Amino acid sequence: MVKKYLGKITTRTRMGFFAAIFLLFISFILTFISSKQVSQQGYWVIHTNSIIHDLDNIIGFMTEAEASFRGYILTEDKKYINSYNASIKKTDSTLGKLKLSTIDNEVQQENLRQLDYLISKKFLFIKNVKSTTSGNKFLSSELEGNEEGIANSKNIDNRINIMKEEEISLRNKRSENVSKYSNLIQIFDIISFAIAILLTIYSLIIYNKENKEKNIASYKAEKYKEELQERVNQLAKLNTELIELRSLEKYVATGRIARVIAHEVRNPLTNINLACEQLKSEVENENSELLFSMINRNSDRINQLVTDLLATTKVSELSFTESSINKIIDETLELANDRIKLNQIKVVKNYDEKICPISLDIEKVKIAFLNIIVNAVEAMGENGILEITTKNENGKCVVIISDNGKGMKKEESDRLFEPYFTTKEKGNGLGLANSHNIIISHKGSIIAQSKYGEGTSFIITFGY
Repeated sequence: MVKKYLGKITTRTRMGFFAAIFLLFISFILTFISSKQVSQQGYWVIHTNSIIHDLDNIIGFMTEAEASFRGYILTEDKKYINSYNASIKKTDSTLGKLKLSTIDNEVQQENLRQLDYLISKKFLFIKNVKSTTSGNKFLSSELEGNEEGIANSKNIDNRINIMKEEEISLRNKRSENVSKYSNLIQIFDIISFAIAILLTIYSLIIYNKENKEKNIASYKAEKYKEELQERVNQLAKLNTELIELRSLEKYVATGRIARVIAHEVRNPLTNINLACEQLKSEVENENSELLFSMINRNSDRINQLVTDLLATTKVSELSFTESSINKIIDETLELANDRIKLNQIKVVKNYDEKICPISLDIEKVKIAFLNIIVNAVEAMGENGILEITTKNENGKCVVIISDNGKGMKKEESDRLFEPYFTTKEKGNGLGLANSHNIIISHKGSIIAQSKYGEGTSFIITFGY
């Protein structure tokens, strides 16, 4: 369910951001195009101003050339001729520049051809006058009063004015375009700003909405998790209770079988012993005495085995005394201290110092713990680690005795508390059965957890 909500959140958020980014991208493209147009129109405005400036320069160069020629006529000083020639070159150069600048404008190209013709005519007129006249006589009768020269100058001025008006008209149009595209850029900027604001608002709305749904989903998931954990705990508890119940059933069944066996075995044994005593009184020789002794010895052994079996299955008479479980374990470790030192076992104690005192038959509980500790030491061999933990768990006293020995296989651990079952070469298999009987007599429980090759743990639980 959480994945479903998270997927929904991701989809909505992505759609919103993709839409906003798409709109911003379109706005950026349009703004870029408009900016490029503004840049182009700005270039053409500068281009027009440059043409107008060049046209003004032509007028200036023409005036400068005419003034230099007048100075030469009046003074016959050659420096004026140099200035005059320089003005002609500047005029020609500017005309060439204007031709390149207006190459894409047929109207201005035509105007330039006419202007070039008029200027050439003007300079040709001055050149002719220069070659045919001299002194002040030309200045008074030819240069100032010649109607052809005056008309030509006016035509040049008119043609330049026409070209300037044409460029001014183009500049105005281009300025209008710049203004128009600038307005478009402002509009697109406003649109982009609005999209950014809408995107922010949308993001906040989506975030708040989806975050709320996410919190609800997380809350539900947490509730499901808690319920699942509670069920797991219940199953674990039921499983533990089932194991304890099976152990108790096995213990009861074993006790019933033991009592039946004891009854069925001891009666014949009694008869055998009585018969043996009768025969012993009637037959007297060395060979018969040895046989009678053998019969009595084995009869006593069988009787002792039956007694030990009954001891591991019947409810013991307990003498309860209140004591600390930590203290009882320490005293038990003292009893096993020789074995522990001999095998160089490291003992790790994880005691709960605040654990409550508990009412137990101290000596019998020591026997139960001692059997478990001795088994652990023998399973580990040398340089093993014996870890003992005590803790208060759900109002019960829990003792965990763990070793890092060879462990047991499942079929072995399932039969661990059965009388006469043992995995050791030397042992009668009654030690753990006796421990089990003592723990059960205290209305406690004992569970063995073992993994082959890693070790074994015994979990003993007592109620306060």
